[in-house]
Amino acid sequence: MRIWYAAYGSNLYRRRFACYLAGGRPPGAAVTYSGCRDPRPAAADRALTLPGGIYFAHSSPTWGGGVAFYDPELPGRAAARAYLLTAEQFGDVVAQEMHRPAGTDLDLAEVLATGRQTLGPGRYETVLLVGEHEGDPVLTFTAPHPLDGAPVTAPTAAYLAMLGHGLREAHGWDAGRAAGYLAGRPGAAGAWTPGAVRDLLVAPRPAGDDALAGGQPPT
Repeated sequence: MRIWYAAYGSNLYRRRFACYLAGGRPPGAAVTYSGCRDPRPAAADRALTLPGGIYFAHSSPTWGGGVAFYDPELPGRAAARAYLLTAEQFGDVVAQEMHRPAGTDLDLAEVLATGRQTLGPGRYETVLLVGEHEGDPVLTFTAPHPLDGAPVTAPTAAYLAMLGHGLREAHGWDAGRAAGYLAGRPGAAGAWTPGAVRDLLVAPRPAGDDALAGGQPPT
């Protein structure tokens, strides 16, 4: 079975997502990922948008600030990037998102039949069916709660830079458009200006993407 995994957060950036597949530590992150049982790259990837929007909430041990969650009930469209994976790879990506070892196959019958499936209480254990492409389902995962009532938290520079570079890479947006999109999301709005986010995206990136590492929102 093949699955299009729709990424809307830091996995928009192909190099960052590769760490989930083959293992490794993304630039700016505090976690090294084990990788999937099948470490091959995604068979394909494509830009797409999802109905709804994203917001930043909770506090990430990987990035040190709020991270992106998808709420299909928000107005507008969420920019995403879909990666064509095997069902085994998708299950291993979900496991690593929840800081668990890869190796457990998922029974996705419920989400394919109803559009929604709760795998557990974790932040990224609610799987949603958001469409289909060329006969294969498009799935994403998010928090069990919508924006309303979520512990909204500002993201760090490293995390925003990863998302911004992913948007530019996947959608071909310029730095200004990517910055405006991110700075307007709940959690980032009021803590980051479009100009401050744009500065993250136009700064030179030395070998290893070290420039993605960074701290807190500007004061």
